[in-house]
Amino acid sequence: MAKAQGWPPKWLTLNTTSKTKTRGSEAIEFINSYCRVTKASVGGSAGELIYLRPWQEQLVNALLAEDKNHKLRHRAALIGLPRKQGKSALGAGLGLWSLFCGEAGGEVYSCAGTRDQARIVFGTAKRMIELDEELSSISKVYRDAIEFPETGSVYRVLSREAGASEGLSPTFVVFDEVHVQPDDEMWNVMTLGAGARNEPLLLGITTAGSRVDNRGQDSLCYRLYQHGKKVASKEIEDPTFFFSWWEPKEGSDADHRDPKIWAESNPGLGDLNSIEDFESTLIRTPEAEFRTKRTNVWVTGTTAALPYGAWEHLTDSDRHMDPDVPLVLMADGSWSGDSTAIIGYTVEETPHLFVVGLWEKPEDNNEWRVPITDVEQRIRDFCRSNPVLEVGMDPYRWQRSMAVLEEEGIPMLEFPMGSVSRMVTAWKTFYDSVLDKKFTHSGDPQLARHVENMVLKVDAKGARPTKESRLSNRKIDLGICAVAGMDRVLWHLDGGNKAPAPFALLA
Repeated sequence: MAKAQGWPPKWLTLNTTSKTKTRGSEAIEFINSYCRVTKASVGGSAGELIYLRPWQEQLVNALLAEDKNHKLRHRAALIGLPRKQGKSALGAGLGLWSLFCGEAGGEVYSCAGTRDQARIVFGTAKRMIELDEELSSISKVYRDAIEFPETGSVYRVLSREAGASEGLSPTFVVFDEVHVQPDDEMWNVMTLGAGARNEPLLLGITTAGSRVDNRGQDSLCYRLYQHGKKVASKEIEDPTFFFSWWEPKEGSDADHRDPKIWAESNPGLGDLNSIEDFESTLIRTPEAEFRTKRTNVWVTGTTAALPYGAWEHLTDSDRHMDPDVPLVLMADGSWSGDSTAIIGYTVEETPHLFVVGLWEKPEDNNEWRVPITDVEQRIRDFCRSNPVLEVGMDPYRWQRSMAVLEEEGIPMLEFPMGSVSRMVTAWKTFYDSVLDKKFTHSGDPQLARHVENMVLKVDAKGARPTKESRLSNRKIDLGICAVAGMDRVLWHLDGGNKAPAPFALLA
């Protein structure tokens, strides 16, 4: 077959030739004849018929290759592509091909870790049917299912969060974004359920993610990725497993800022998506996320939290603080061996961040303990002389202090910084505010050090700042308080719930 731009990918277990028996041509003809663009994009206008690009045709031909008995060669497959490469449309088109052209009584499924994710491919398939008069006339479309009465075949949506279903007998499964699966359960259920079928195919289509899951073990997707590389390099033999993965030739060491690397990783660059989009998102996206979503390489779970130089650009050490502007404080405390920090923000159109207090364990004093009464007094004194709207604080081991201060009339607020979901949301807000230069800071070197020490952890739950490791002696508490504090500042600027009067004005 003629060489196609973007083909082959770096990792490939089977590259077809003109002599290879494959059902790819059947699937390609079906998709190009009946499947339509569901959302206007760089790749085409909504309602237009899809036309698979040459690299996509090569991919489909290899995926649907036959063995010597004229059955589908592959029973499981993993295709790795960065974002915006037409994954959902391709997955939906293949699912519909299996529904309408596959064996009678077929069971086709769209699966993913969450119901919303599973609905992306399934929803695309439903919309394709709605846009095509012939497909609409021969099928019945329901909320969670598409039925083809002529053969008794059905296409359903399933998600890991709804619970893995026993008793299934799938013929074709489109497993979207495998990297977010928390465990192997659903993949295994679908694999075992297909055991009675003559030629089932479980197809995972995904981007890369974090190399380890939240239990510190290799994720399902990364293990499949490793298996695929071994098959592709002929280290092991597994003809039933298909693997096709786009990533830079240099792998994870590649410079993610280099347009040449973008082209190596994205077969649809300049066609299904634009180079201008890459250029604009490069400076706005955390490095780990850009690497996984745009260059499709696996990250180790942590990387620098902020782009180089972004923090320094916010410095305004000469800024005058209006004594009438209300403030928000945020505190994060420890008992020993770490640090306790308090930061403040002005609550105004361009907030200003400054350090209120910091207590750190001296390197040569293993008996050191946080002076709790000093921390309490610092909060007390500051609130008595400044218009403080609230003092946010992580309650872990500091409930007594919070209760004491609250009894004195200081507006305390629990902000559990151990809450992953809360910190994921707070980090996104803070990160956007840094890149958009929506606030300034005092240039305090202690604050800069703590911010610089933060690394970004990226996993299925999202991105949030953390230490490089639990054993690290690099302190990050001022940085964590800055992240949490910005969340509260914007809450007040957005109206909040008519926050109480500042403590300093209560007397």
